[in-house]
Amino acid sequence: MSPNRKVMIVLSYVWLLALVPLLVEKDDQEVQWHAKNGLVLTLFEILIWVVIGIVSHFVACLGCFVWPILGIVFLVIRILCIVKGVNGDRFIIPVLSDYTNKF
Repeated sequence: MSPNRKVMIVLSYVWLLALVPLLVEKDDQEVQWHAKNGLVLTLFEILIWVVIGIVSHFVACLGCFVWPILGIVFLVIRILCIVKGVNGDRFIIPVLSDYTNKF
């Protein structure tokens, strides 16, 4: 167990900073899982933002309502992942965490 485990788990869910624990803590399987889970969550978030951005050009004011709600949802998911990870658990995100296990 790494002495920096909690810091690395927090970094795992801060968007692209998830690359730091993925590359630095190669021997800690738990940190690796959280880093991969954070990267999958980040990629999914980027994909959703792109889709909503494209759709909002065709549906007037969709972005005005959806962007803040999605921002809050993703923030809450990241906070839950960090809290569970620091406490030694895993927050399983339906469907997304399945991709984490495929890395």
